[in-house]
Amino acid sequence: MANRRDSRIEPSFEGSPRAKSSEGFSVSEEDRVVPGSRKSASKGKSAKAKSRGRGRGRDRNPSGLLGIATRLVYWCFVLCIWGGIAVAGIVVYYGAKMPAATTWSVPDRAPNIKIVSVDGALIANRGASGGEAVGLHEMSPYIPEAVVAIEDRRFYSHFGIDPIGLSRAMVTNLVGGHFSQGGSTLTQQLAKNLFLTPDRTLERKVQEVLLALWLEHKHSKDQILEMYLNRVYFGSGAYGVEAASRRYFGKSARDVTLSEAALLAGLLKAPSKLSPARDPKAAEERAQLVLAAMRETGKISDKEYKTALSAPATRAPSYWTGSENYVADTVMDELPDLIGDVRGDIVIDTTVDLNLQKLAEQSIRRLVDESGKKLNVTQGALVSIDDSGAVRAMVGGYDYSTSQFDRASEARRQPGSAFKPFVYMAALEAGRTPDSIRNDAPIKIGKWTPDNYGGKYYGKVTLATALAKSLNSVAAQLTMEVGPDAVVEAAHRMGIQSDLQANTSIALGTSEVTPLELTSAYVPFANGGYKPDIHFIQRITTANGKVLYEGSTGSAPRVIKADIVGMMNAMMTGTVEVGTAKKAAFNWPSAGKTGTSQNSRDAWFVGYTANLTTGVWFGNDDGSPMKKVTGGALPAQAWHEFMVAAHQGVPVRPLPGTWKSTPSDTIVPDEIPSADASPPPAPPAAVGQSQPVAQAPAPVRQVRTAKPAETVDAGGFDMPSDSGSTASIKHPVPPGDVGGPKKRRQTSILDILGGG
Repeated sequence: MANRRDSRIEPSFEGSPRAKSSEGFSVSEEDRVVPGSRKSASKGKSAKAKSRGRGRGRDRNPSGLLGIATRLVYWCFVLCIWGGIAVAGIVVYYGAKMPAATTWSVPDRAPNIKIVSVDGALIANRGASGGEAVGLHEMSPYIPEAVVAIEDRRFYSHFGIDPIGLSRAMVTNLVGGHFSQGGSTLTQQLAKNLFLTPDRTLERKVQEVLLALWLEHKHSKDQILEMYLNRVYFGSGAYGVEAASRRYFGKSARDVTLSEAALLAGLLKAPSKLSPARDPKAAEERAQLVLAAMRETGKISDKEYKTALSAPATRAPSYWTGSENYVADTVMDELPDLIGDVRGDIVIDTTVDLNLQKLAEQSIRRLVDESGKKLNVTQGALVSIDDSGAVRAMVGGYDYSTSQFDRASEARRQPGSAFKPFVYMAALEAGRTPDSIRNDAPIKIGKWTPDNYGGKYYGKVTLATALAKSLNSVAAQLTMEVGPDAVVEAAHRMGIQSDLQANTSIALGTSEVTPLELTSAYVPFANGGYKPDIHFIQRITTANGKVLYEGSTGSAPRVIKADIVGMMNAMMTGTVEVGTAKKAAFNWPSAGKTGTSQNSRDAWFVGYTANLTTGVWFGNDDGSPMKKVTGGALPAQAWHEFMVAAHQGVPVRPLPGTWKSTPSDTIVPDEIPSADASPPPAPPAAVGQSQPVAQAPAPVRQVRTAKPAETVDAGGFDMPSDSGSTASIKHPVPPGDVGGPKKRRQTSILDILGGG
């Protein structure tokens, strides 16, 4: 037993006296399930092992900038993978919605656009009829070089999409916070023009890219550029480079010079806005940028660059003649918003009566020819609109062939007293009536003295008399009473679109408007208080008769109460019967208002019957004064001639409204400003609060003795002047806000990221 006990092998622990057996087997403290109380002799080694373990942990989870960068790279890689998958999915999804590629084909020619009058008579042909297709080798070499330099410098090196240009546009748009640069290539633009609508959507952009890749696969670079140049829109109704060359320079695209090619290439950014027929200065500035781009890309030398700058393109008279082309230009500008890009022959039915259009043109030209030199007047414009908002005639200038700038829809001029109806309308809506009394006497508002023409004052007068005689002092008083903001609101509600500055001088028409918008703002007076949509186009169809657009026939909103319409018509009838526009009267119930801006720079008459509202303007493009021409002179005469012809054979209709004067019930002594009252404080730049009647502006001088009104000899019309602000003003009129608001295109995130 003792021997067996002695031969037994007992386990031992490291560090014990019996650390090792004869076979070298040992168990350390770490091998126990429950460690013993004794400290391990290998404490130092264990600490080192733990230290090594911690070191390995740091290697697996690095910290600091290196760790952040590593994780950033990793997640960017992951996002790129998923982004690529998402993009591929979008491309496949929208690509599947397109017709099969075997059905895609490029049209043989640019479309023709036939514009006809309300009775089917031809107004104009635009599009393919403007010029034949010209081969790239036939046209002036400057044209393709200029277009590539300014629109797509890497055209001959990219595959239909330009990643570099797209990235640059994205960065520029993101930094600027709005769309300022486009990233589309010429191939993409051609694809859009040939096959797609102008909708700014992701679907359209994806389809544009796919079509661009297809075009690059099917056609050579020169073929793509040739198709683009023969189809792209160059403004003013010209599609294709040949039509544009003849439109602007009276020559073929084969003979275009360097400076002319630069001008054509510059139009592609904004054809309607930069057209030299509309804005020669803007067109020339853009052409200079094109020349600089051509020099930077090595297309022209420094010598050629300097020569072109010193000899800018000279615009030739248009080979299109006749005032109906002002209508055609307007129609072409509106067309993209109605049906997008035109990809086939179409017919546009307009609202214009070609007979009335010709009559209006003849009247404007005859009056300028007869009185132009004597009265220093060179231009005129006329707009006529029916009660539904349909434009029946529009003459934008004396001669379309020499000046295609449309003064009817684009020229903003001071309306003078023709703006006063909105002042009186605001006063009536505030509780006044045509029989309300005001003291027509010299007044002073701050440093401004709005005198009547010739210094004549009538003392106590009704508002009806004040409007008929176009008394400036009463209009200024009413503006102070109701507040300029109320006048601005009334004008905008009626149809004025331009910016109007809400100060007291607005009473005399110091903020500029176009003849088209001023005339449209009178339409509610003629139709009983409703504001229709002003339109030129009533229907668009394909050559096969398919309707692409049909004008709305919905009801127009009411913008003025019926009783106010009746009072306004009663007052403005007096302008024609006994006021400043007596020579405009004819055998129909009619009303209206004349207007003359400072120093006779602009002369207006806007009048109406229950059928038509017609506005007429005469003046000079450079703003130079005419020789005492007032709204009761040439404008009233042109209006009379046009309206007499327009109403031949039409049954007579009364103006809407049945208001009758009851002066005994409306004369209230405390409404009359006292001649001894102190002048009011100077109004701020924008007076927004209505002024109580008791604080109305008071005169600062004694009322002068009434004397016969001063007359002017203006084309046989010896009439009292209706000047809104003429030479008798003792102090400068506070300036109104000139011009209208710029139309800004809505920018989407797709525009900012993709550049168009």
